[in-house]
Amino acid sequence: MSRIGSKPIELPKGVTVAVEGSLAKGKGPAGELAVRIPSGLEVNVNGGVITVAAVREDKTLNALHGTTRSLIANMVNGLAKPYVKELEIQGVGFRAQQQGQKLTLALGFSHPIEFIVPAGITAKVADGTSITLTGADKHLVGETAARIRGYFPAEPYKGKGVRYKGEHVRRKAGKAVA
Repeated sequence: MSRIGSKPIELPKGVTVAVEGSLAKGKGPAGELAVRIPSGLEVNVNGGVITVAAVREDKTLNALHGTTRSLIANMVNGLAKPYVKELEIQGVGFRAQQQGQKLTLALGFSHPIEFIVPAGITAKVADGTSITLTGADKHLVGETAARIRGYFPAEPYKGKGVRYKGEHVRRKAGKAVA
């Protein structure tokens, strides 16, 4: 039996969850999300508490039990209070500009990188060097931040590139001249 899967999920104020077939649909102040429920699992909503239960005892079903419970908990938390990821850009001439849902990143390449922010994510660029991504879907916020960071991750010699706010980049010494 999954220890994580058996924990109940408390519904915050303003968030509603309804189970429709193999989907758990949630609505809240931050928007609407849905999580697919694998066959063999039951999701029950009773008086502000969500429980996930396995129909039978199975090794793969136990793994899906805990994972599904975590996905539903992330959905509920994101609908109550959106997830936030902050990125920093460091380097001479490195900057970001925002034009609606499009980010233009100048990261030292011969051309600017144009990144379309996916639907459900809100991006804000402050002073050209910091990007704040917010959204209700934890997976989508993290994936978007990782894709932006992937264009030019912070390199260890000069430290320039895109990094998460507060991320420590281990610096290396350059070439030693004899």
